[in-house]
Amino acid sequence: MNFLKKNWSNILFILVILLLLIPQTRKPIQVTLNRLIAFSPSEIAEEKREVLEDYSWRLQDLDGEMHYFNEAEEEVVLVNFWATWCPPCIAEMPSFQKLYNDYGDKVRFYFVSSEEKERLLPFLEKKGYELPVYQPLSAIPKKMHSNSLPTTYLISKTGKLVVDKKGAANWNDSKFRKLLDELLAE
Repeated sequence: MNFLKKNWSNILFILVILLLLIPQTRKPIQVTLNRLIAFSPSEIAEEKREVLEDYSWRLQDLDGEMHYFNEAEEEVVLVNFWATWCPPCIAEMPSFQKLYNDYGDKVRFYFVSSEEKERLLPFLEKKGYELPVYQPLSAIPKKMHSNSLPTTYLISKTGKLVVDKKGAANWNDSKFRKLLDELLAE
């Protein structure tokens, strides 16, 4: 008993490490930690915002229908690059679903994944997500190219990149909703 009292923190640390080494427990732990540390995304300062000039991008939805990104020109657009195997991506999905429920008819949402439809559909179904998911069919516009997942861009009606967030965030935050409302009012 004396051994446990003296070494409880070391035992706890070793237990956590072991849980992180086991694939079945690692992913839920990573998702939970990402949710705990996810804050509202930061807005790019007005003078540092770049303009997205290239809207030529072909996408396909999970029903196999072709979509052209240029259909979203002059609208407020949110583009999220994600994957089902990515814990930070999974962590932010509930906040995206809540945001989409309220803004889906006002903002163009593109949840883009390079994974196969056979992997995406069961994931979305299991989690109960009703998000517009697309697969890229052509090169991503250069200003939205990233090697990180998740990466999310918020684009104004004038094509300015207002948010460029790499990593998980709380997209259902009141600060972000206020930003969306301001962009929609422009």
